[in-house]
Amino acid sequence: MIIYPAIDIMNGKCVRLYQGRVDQVKVYADNPADMAEKWQDEGAEYLHVVDLDGAFKGSPQNLASVKEIIERARVPVQLGGGLRTIEDLDKVFEIGVDRAILGTTAITNPELVKAACAKYPGKIVAGLDAREGKLSIKGWVENTDIFAVDLALQLEIYGVSRIVYTDILSDGTQKGVNIFATEELAQKLSIPVIASGGVSTLSDIRQLKPLEASGVEGVIIGRALYEGNFTLAEAIELARWKSANR
Repeated sequence: MIIYPAIDIMNGKCVRLYQGRVDQVKVYADNPADMAEKWQDEGAEYLHVVDLDGAFKGSPQNLASVKEIIERARVPVQLGGGLRTIEDLDKVFEIGVDRAILGTTAITNPELVKAACAKYPGKIVAGLDAREGKLSIKGWVENTDIFAVDLALQLEIYGVSRIVYTDILSDGTQKGVNIFATEELAQKLSIPVIASGGVSTLSDIRQLKPLEASGVEGVIIGRALYEGNFTLAEAIELARWKSANR
């Protein structure tokens, strides 16, 4: 299982939000690249980066910061937040992003998803953010009546390489991962799922570890790492331990 340290960028700084609320923000670093380098030095295999300003405004806003992260961290980066056109994707792949995450676009523009998967096979990820199973879009400020599982099955047909599944009510709360919803989604798909939202302790990783058999290939961790609940090295060691579910 892969541990993805999260780097959320807002106004050029590394921050974390509580349940995606912009009025509940905490700054952890003035330069996100400093955090990227820190996680890389501590063993990160992959980084999960989100352009929060891009998510709210509908187009990439922090590409200079993302480029610096890529140059300094020297590990692959998956990027989400405001990627809603092929031109946006061209820009992020040009600066060295390894995977691009389509969130709102995955719901509102299926034809673009198909085109993106055709142009960048294996590089397009769908980011599905849900409250009680139903999807939210545009930086989590708009709710829909679409069930995450239903859309995920369609996106798999379109050619997305994997799903990042975030339980919004868990995100940033450190109250545990929504194991049931994550497992349910993974079991219905043949493409990998990356869990996101709610990790607080190493026990949460231990509970996720058995879901590898269902297709959960990794977990994104933010606040728990930034608050020092455990180290990245400890999380990686547990995620790699074959007997972690015992």
